[in-house]
Amino acid sequence: MIRIPKHITPRWIVFAIDVIISVLSLIVAYLVRFDAANMPFESEYRIFITGLPFFLIIRAAGFLFFKIHTSILRHTSSQDVKSVIFATGFGTLVLALISSIKYIWVDQLFLFPISILVVEFFVTISFLLVFRFAIKLLYLESFKSGKQTMPTAIYGSGIYGLITKHTLDKEANVEGNVVCFIDDDKKKSGSSLEGLPIYHSSQLEQVIKNKGIRKMILAIKNPDNKNKRTIIDICLANNVDIMNVPSPTKWINGEFTSGQIKPIRIEDLLGRESIRLDQDQLVKEFNNKVILVTGAAGSIGSEIVRQLVEYSPKKVILLDQAESPIYELEMELQEKKQRYLTESVIADIRNAERLENVFKTFKPAYVFHAAAYKHVPLMEDNPSEALLTNVQGSKNMVDLAVKYNVEKFVLISTDKAVNPTSVMGCSKRIAEIYAQSANSLGTTRFITTRFGNVLGSNGSVIPLFKKQIEAGGPVTVTDKNITRYFMTIPEACQLVLEAGMIGKGKEIFVFDMGESVRIYDLAVKMIKLSGLEPGKDIQIKITGLRPGEKLYEELLTKDEDTIATHHPQILIARVREYDFDEISRTISQLTALFGNQNNTEIVQLMKEIVPEFKSNNSVFEKLDK
Repeated sequence: MIRIPKHITPRWIVFAIDVIISVLSLIVAYLVRFDAANMPFESEYRIFITGLPFFLIIRAAGFLFFKIHTSILRHTSSQDVKSVIFATGFGTLVLALISSIKYIWVDQLFLFPISILVVEFFVTISFLLVFRFAIKLLYLESFKSGKQTMPTAIYGSGIYGLITKHTLDKEANVEGNVVCFIDDDKKKSGSSLEGLPIYHSSQLEQVIKNKGIRKMILAIKNPDNKNKRTIIDICLANNVDIMNVPSPTKWINGEFTSGQIKPIRIEDLLGRESIRLDQDQLVKEFNNKVILVTGAAGSIGSEIVRQLVEYSPKKVILLDQAESPIYELEMELQEKKQRYLTESVIADIRNAERLENVFKTFKPAYVFHAAAYKHVPLMEDNPSEALLTNVQGSKNMVDLAVKYNVEKFVLISTDKAVNPTSVMGCSKRIAEIYAQSANSLGTTRFITTRFGNVLGSNGSVIPLFKKQIEAGGPVTVTDKNITRYFMTIPEACQLVLEAGMIGKGKEIFVFDMGESVRIYDLAVKMIKLSGLEPGKDIQIKITGLRPGEKLYEELLTKDEDTIATHHPQILIARVREYDFDEISRTISQLTALFGNQNNTEIVQLMKEIVPEFKSNNSVFEKLDK
């Protein structure tokens, strides 16, 4: 095998070879133009020798002017082809012009016959390009022979699949020898791309076995997520490494390199079709408005802030008691040059006086209330704190929204508020009831959004599993049959904004969370995506349900059904209505219990307010008997 040096060939050598090629091309042009056996050698030889110095000077000048000798031959591209054509064409036009001037005004003899120049033009271009592409081909073949062979398939035979193949071919820092393409388009099945076969995705399992595929690279712009998940599941089942090519919008400086090919994330596997929102309507809704976001430093609150600042608000008030996370969010917005659109307020929603000053000072038109305690086991051990923050804190926010004539108030709730089995879930349900009943007061429209787990949020299962895998295990799952709904943080917040925009008041919006996911299966996939074997490299330990934890989540109670909206992923739950005065009195009785810190009394009254609250795996189960 011929090996091409990895260093760049000196430019003067490339330039000299180009000039030599042009002279050889001129000779070939003579041989093509004239029959060699009958060529008038003496006369044509004189013309050739006389014109050769001019030819060399003009060709060299053209090559130097267009700098065709400066390109790296092993990376010859379409731009290099253009440069070669322009450089050669420039020289040919100059030679033709000189020949014509010499014929007309000097001695009625051409410097070179025009027919010779035409033939030489095409021959020179051909020889120069053959020279360059031969070097590139030899380099690629030499490079491939030096790479460790790892049979690799590319999912996607479009432009991104092709770019990925070219990147792998020319870069040394990624193992993998591309042997085929996989595509969802049945019309492409049986075809080939750059000499490699294209198979339909339904043939993947057989292709993996026949070709010994050890790596799959997902390189498709808009994949069907169902097909994508099937591809990933098959690869995981057959111990095939899975890599992902990022969206072109994330390519560094608009260029793609092999370093951007990353292992597939579990978030990519659980992700669904992207949400399409009416951006113009959202701009119209939030433009030049003062918007207050509580819990602004949290996973959901901070993402709501990131999205709101894109809609040209007058000011977004970031309210949270967590000092450091608020500072980090400020720095992030500063880097994006969006800090001027926000104002940070360190405050606790349990402090009504502090909150009133915020409302009086900023007079928000919108409120997104995301502040809450959300960890089920912790709140099961601390019901009084769940009461003070999730109930009393939300009541403070609702009362002030009414007092200061807020246009819309959006409460961020959870699926754990549906048929609650925990103190946390019940506290959120009480907040829902209070906000919903407040629609009978004033002009403020109170809207509730209810969704399940969000991927990567603080305290969610995926970051926990990642830490456990990095530590060598075990990965802990509470029950082998426990299931959860999942949604990405940006997706959840997009739907919150959309629901806030379309809400008229009283609605509880529930989001289409897709199919529920078995947490045990999630753990298995995350271990395999880490290149490890469940039960061998990493153990999975069943720990038992935690206090207040459900085996599966619900988005609706048995007494609720839904009404469709204009958006297929947003539904409205039909719920019973509550009398504000009655619920207000009951909540006042509940919050008054905080003083004596008697958890049993607190939870007992919570169960009276929300009769469907049945404790699970908790010391408070006795209250249900």
